[in-house]
Amino acid sequence: MSELREFVTFRLNQEYYGINIQNVENIEKVLPITRIPHTIDYVKGVVNLRGIIVPVVDLRARFGLVKKANTDESRIIIVNLDDNKIGMLVDSSSEVLQITDEDIDASPNVKKEFNNEFVKNIGKKNGRIIMLIDLYKVLNIEHSE
Repeated sequence: MSELREFVTFRLNQEYYGINIQNVENIEKVLPITRIPHTIDYVKGVVNLRGIIVPVVDLRARFGLVKKANTDESRIIIVNLDDNKIGMLVDSSSEVLQITDEDIDASPNVKKEFNNEFVKNIGKKNGRIIMLIDLYKVLNIEHSE
């Protein structure tokens, strides 16, 4: 029997991405972000989340997409990865999807020029394709297994 996995989905441009729900702490409307000088271009800054300072990564910048102003739909997804709390700025947060193992495929190697190092697998649900991302690579955190 195929196992069900749950993913929090979000959008960048018109594409859907998914993160394993076990890594998601919560989803926030965009909070005031304080810039930090001399950081990597995709690190937007930090937010004060109920007394905890959390760095925020702009996934549009991280994925090499064109910059876009935040909208009412923009969200910060707070993830916890190896006891690191990190916010990810996305265009919109969509929903929680349950995807069976048989509906998850390996990430295709399209072209060498296409940078899909952040996509671990491809999920299929209701005719939609959801790119399941590798948080360790996206957030540039060493993986400790």
